Amino acid sequence: MLTKFINWLKPLPDIEKKTTDKKQIAKQYKIWQVKMFLGMYIGYIMYYFTRKNISYVAPSFIAELGITKIDFGILSSTMYISYGIGKFLSGILADKCNIRTFMTFGLIGSAIINLFFGFLPSLHLLTFFWGLNGALQSMGFPPVAKGLVYWFPPSKRATKWTLWSSSHTIGTSLIGILTGFCIAIGHWRAAFYLPGIIGLITGISLLFILTDKPSSVGLPPIDIYCNDELPVKKRNNLSHWQILTKYVFGNPFLWALAIAYTFIYFIRFTTLDWGTIFMTERGIARAKATYLLVFMPFIGTLGGIFSGWLADRFFKGRCTPVNIIYLFCLIFSLFGMYHFTKVQTPWWVVGLFLSLVGFFVDGPQNLVGGVQTSRVTIQESVSTACGFTGMFGYLGAFLSGIGSAYIIKKWDWYGIFTACIISCGGAMFFVALTWKKEAISKK
Repeated sequence: MLTKFINWLKPLPDIEKKTTDKKQIAKQYKIWQVKMFLGMYIGYIMYYFTRKNISYVAPSFIAELGITKIDFGILSSTMYISYGIGKFLSGILADKCNIRTFMTFGLIGSAIINLFFGFLPSLHLLTFFWGLNGALQSMGFPPVAKGLVYWFPPSKRATKWTLWSSSHTIGTSLIGILTGFCIAIGHWRAAFYLPGIIGLITGISLLFILTDKPSSVGLPPIDIYCNDELPVKKRNNLSHWQILTKYVFGNPFLWALAIAYTFIYFIRFTTLDWGTIFMTERGIARAKATYLLVFMPFIGTLGGIFSGWLADRFFKGRCTPVNIIYLFCLIFSLFGMYHFTKVQTPWWVVGLFLSLVGFFVDGPQNLVGGVQTSRVTIQESVSTACGFTGMFGYLGAFLSGIGSAYIIKKWDWYGIFTACIISCGGAMFFVALTWKKEAISKK
């Protein structure tokens, strides 16, 4: 049984080229690029359906189960630390597995946990299974990173990657709407088992939509097909361990991006996971707070896509200048969110600042741990590299859970927003260290 499972996850074998006709190859490439993009896009939306529901249901979850903010912070942090470590390990595995089955397995497993999560009787079980959900969720991004690198050329990668990254915010927005409806009708537990059902169906569907690398369907590598030079090329025939030590662990620019990602994820998850609680403590009704929070990821989608377009259009795919601009603007957006989120403030003003935070945090979140990471390492280690920066990102997410809970306890919401603004400065500094390296390199 174990052998069959391992074989199921292994890379699909290369098949002989079906044709040498350029028009036919172009046609097949276009078909598979659309299928791969849509499959990875919809699949990752479902990953968010089965993990971000808890953010929106937090006030009802805390009130009905009688748990404290510290308890909720521990539960959130458990998920983030298992996700962060799992993301790195999944990255290593994804480089040696096939895209289709690796992504499918994680989604189906996460969907099954959601089916029964809302009915678990104790905090210990809730924490354990949400932590297990984090490990399964970590299997979503590494195969997508691999798919984007192997199926799309470097010169168009920032646009395609950030367009795909809108799946994060679309998924977060849609689950927010579904969760708001569940809370409004008094059935918050449905915010877990409904996504579980949808995720299970989607996971099975991915087996019929996705494939592995272009060579597994008889197509040439993307750099040969598009005549587009890879940013970093591997030297000689290095072993997998040598690739890891040279292009991941021994890569100072990857470490700089990883540290920057820690700051970025702290901001992202602090504002998102604690957003409804912050608004309700400022006097805004629970259901209204849930719907208002949808502004953040929904407008964030536009911010992420726009950041990729800016990078390709004006900076030849380089992400560092765009990230610094976005992080600078994020400082003022966080200041506005803190000062204008009040019960007497018109809803559209609150929504505006939530939108601005979402817009300016999504650009760096999409670029730093994805496109920019892929530009400072080689194609053969991209899943591992993205998993590496992702692990650091979820260290920031971990700190946004239990760390934010203690900051709120000691310094209230002023302390939280001050920490987020300081994090913007830290992220800008470490991103700036890759300014020169991110240019095209053959090393």
